[in-house]
Amino acid sequence: MFAKPLSDPEAAKGVAFGLTAYVMWGCFPLFFALFQGVPAFEILIHRVIWSCLFLVGLVTVMKRWHPIRQALAEPRRLGRVLGCAVLIAINWGLYIYAVETRQVFQASLGYFLTPLVNVALGMLVLRERMAGLQSLAVLLAATAIVIQLVLLGELPWISLTLALSFGTYGLLRKQVPLDGLSGLFVETLLLLPLGLMALSWLSMAELSHFLDAPRTTLLLIASGVITALPLLAFAGAARRLRLATLGFLMYLNPTIQFFIALLVFREPLSPIQLATFVLIWTSLALYSWSAWHTRSRPPLAPAGSRQSK
Repeated sequence: MFAKPLSDPEAAKGVAFGLTAYVMWGCFPLFFALFQGVPAFEILIHRVIWSCLFLVGLVTVMKRWHPIRQALAEPRRLGRVLGCAVLIAINWGLYIYAVETRQVFQASLGYFLTPLVNVALGMLVLRERMAGLQSLAVLLAATAIVIQLVLLGELPWISLTLALSFGTYGLLRKQVPLDGLSGLFVETLLLLPLGLMALSWLSMAELSHFLDAPRTTLLLIASGVITALPLLAFAGAARRLRLATLGFLMYLNPTIQFFIALLVFREPLSPIQLATFVLIWTSLALYSWSAWHTRSRPPLAPAGSRQSK
C-alpha cells in the first residue's frame, strides 16, 4: 500500500503528517462543543473570517502568492472556485450545527459516506466506470440509507448533506488548478465580504457574541487557525504518500468522530443506526479492497507499445 517502505524517512514523515491531519479533523467535535450559546451560523462567519486572515500570514511566510495572483487575475475562471467556496461553507456550517445539537453520529456517517458519494458522482458526472465491487459498495450504502428511512421514518439529512456537499466540492476542486493551501485561501477570500457583512449585521443587531467573554473571543479566533493547521499537515502527507495510503488514513477522521459521539457525548445509538453503520463499514471495506487491488495491478500494454501514465 505504501509507495515506499516505512523505514524510508520521507514515507515515515508522510504517515506522521497524515495521522496528524486526520486525528485533528476527527477531534473537531471536541473543539466545536466548547462554543456554548454561540449559534452555528455565527461560528461559521468567524471561521471564514479568521481562516482568511490566518492564511494571509501563512501564504506570506511560505511565499505562495504566485498561484493565488494567477487565479485572481482571471476572474472568469473563478466560477468553480466560488462554487467550491459555497459548498465548503455549507459543509462547515452544517458540521458545526451537528456538533452543537449532539448529532455527531450523523456527521460521522456523512464522512464515512463521502468516498462512496465520490464514486457515484464520478460515474454520473464524469462517466467513470466502476468495478463490480465498487458498484456493490455504493448499493450497500444506498441500502443503509433506505433502512434508516423505512425503519426509523426519517432521512439522515445531515449525513447526506455533508457527504453530498463535500463530495461535490471534491468534484469541482479537481477542476481548479490550485493546491490545497492556495485553494482554501481563495475560497475563504471569496466568502470574506459576505462574512464581514454578516458580522456587521450581527453587531448592529446586538446579536454578536464575539466580545461577550475573552474565552468566546479566543475560541472564535482559534476556529480559523484550526481550519488551516490540519490542511498543512495533509499537504505534507500528500507530497510523500500514495493516494491509496491517504485514502486508508482518511477513515480515521469519521472513526474518531464515531467514538467521540459514543464515549464522550454519550449520544444514543439504536440497533437500526448500528446496523446502518455496519453496512457502511462493509461497503467501505469492499470499496477500499477493490481500489487497492485495482491500483496494485500493473496496466496491460499492447505488444510493441510503451505504457503511458
